[in-house]
Amino acid sequence: MSVKVLIAGGAGYIGSHTASLLAERGYEPVIYDNMSTGHAWAVRGDLIKGDIGDRRLLSAVLDDTRPVAIMHFAGKILVGESMERPELYYANNVAGSIVLLELALERGIPVIFSSSAAVYGTPEKVPIAEDSPLRPESVYGETKLVVERALEWCARLRGLRYVSLRYFNAAGASPSGRLGELHVPETHLIPLCLHAVMGLREKLVVFGDDYPTPDGTCIRDYIHVDDLAEAHILALEHLLAGRESRVYNLGSEKGYSNLEVIKAVGKVVGREVPWEMGQRRPGDPPVLLASSERIRSELGWKPRYGLEEMIGHAWNFLRAHEALAKKLYSGK
Repeated sequence: MSVKVLIAGGAGYIGSHTASLLAERGYEPVIYDNMSTGHAWAVRGDLIKGDIGDRRLLSAVLDDTRPVAIMHFAGKILVGESMERPELYYANNVAGSIVLLELALERGIPVIFSSSAAVYGTPEKVPIAEDSPLRPESVYGETKLVVERALEWCARLRGLRYVSLRYFNAAGASPSGRLGELHVPETHLIPLCLHAVMGLREKLVVFGDDYPTPDGTCIRDYIHVDDLAEAHILALEHLLAGRESRVYNLGSEKGYSNLEVIKAVGKVVGREVPWEMGQRRPGDPPVLLASSERIRSELGWKPRYGLEEMIGHAWNFLRAHEALAKKLYSGK
């Protein structure tokens, strides 16, 4: 008998990698995605097209498939857009998530939630531990925190079991080259560097060089997407073993500045990245660096890939899907 896991948002970047790894480990991923940003080519297994806010459809899917857990990746993720259209982020990330949580509670299904380091805002100290103050500085980060608080209250009062995973900067692609990152619009540094090298954009713009860091540019913690997927499997096994609800950071615990990433991309691909310096963006903390000690010690998670491997895998994926990328990003 197959062990099914419902993956809301399973056609997206991190969701598709996690679904692939689940299948490799003998689970049966059930992909539920509204396809607003997901890709059909990234889906492994059956795809059910639907929105997490569609109570009737999601309820029917849960009753039909009877998953042992729900992995919830179905969220809007653009910080800038969230500050321009906050209502969209509350409607999808909060209201949609509440529908999903209500249905999970009714059926006693545990939830693994895709959260974000954005819940911390500008940290008082780094590396950031899970008990650091939660002070998001964007609507996106606030919506993730609202759902985390709902999970905590549902666990405390209704017996919901969950794991919330706070990602730092996801990067890379599957080593096979089958899956990778094609966001429209793209906002992540590594693929933007690669797009500039490939000619999908004229140049990369770096947002500010006057931060209190060694080279003046922001420092971020990058983590390979397959390492994120592995953490989801460990969280699933944790919950299936009947253990308590937890919150975990997912980062490499090593930071790289924007200029260091640009240099590393040039080294890996053998071409310089065309770039120029721009102005600061509002709300960008100087340094975001994770402490992942909790998940390392409790679940045995350990990132396998470093920055150059992330870049190399992303570059191989982009070259293998160059025609699709050019179609997606033409005029952008």
